[in-house]
Amino acid sequence: MATRVVSAPLAQLPNALTVGRLLLIPAFVALMSKAGDAHSWPAGIVFGVAGVTDQVDGFLARRWRVESRFGKIADPLADRLMIDAAVVLLVAYGRLPWVALAVIVARDLLLLVGWRVLAPRGVDLDVNVVGKAATWILYAGIAFRIVTHDHTAWPLWLFWIGVIGAVLAAMFYVRDARKELQR
Repeated sequence: MATRVVSAPLAQLPNALTVGRLLLIPAFVALMSKAGDAHSWPAGIVFGVAGVTDQVDGFLARRWRVESRFGKIADPLADRLMIDAAVVLLVAYGRLPWVALAVIVARDLLLLVGWRVLAPRGVDLDVNVVGKAATWILYAGIAFRIVTHDHTAWPLWLFWIGVIGAVLAAMFYVRDARKELQR
C-alpha cells in the first residue's frame, strides 16, 4: 500500500467531504419540497455542490493516497442517496417521468445486491470510467432540470444520456464481478 502524501489532518478531507454530502441531502430535500413543481435555484445549487464534492473527494483521496474503506462505501452511498432523492422528488412533482425512477432504483438495487454478494468474498471492483462519466452527466442533467422551467427539454436529454451511461456502467460491473467470482 502506498503511503499518503499529506498530513494526517488533511488526509481526512476526502471523507469529510463525503460526510458533508450526506448532510446536504436533508437540506436538498427541504429546498426541493419547498419549491414543489417549480424550478429552484437554491435546491439546484445544493445539488450542484454535492456533485462537485463527489468529484473532489475521490480525486483527492486517490491523489493523496488516502483512500479508505469508509470512503469506498460512503462515497457511492452518498451519490446514490442524493441522486435517488432528486429523482424521487422530480418524479413526485411531475418534472421527470416515473420510468426514470424505476430505472434509477433498479440500477441502484443491482449495485447494492452486487456489493452484498461481492464484499464478503473480498472482491472490490474499481469504479469504471463509464460509471464515473455517467454520474457526472446524471448530476448535471438533474441539476439543470431542477433550475430550469418544465418546458426546457435539453436537461431531460442530458439526464437520459446519464441514465444510459449508468445502465451501461452497471453492465460492466456485472461483467467484472463475474470474472472475479470465476477466479
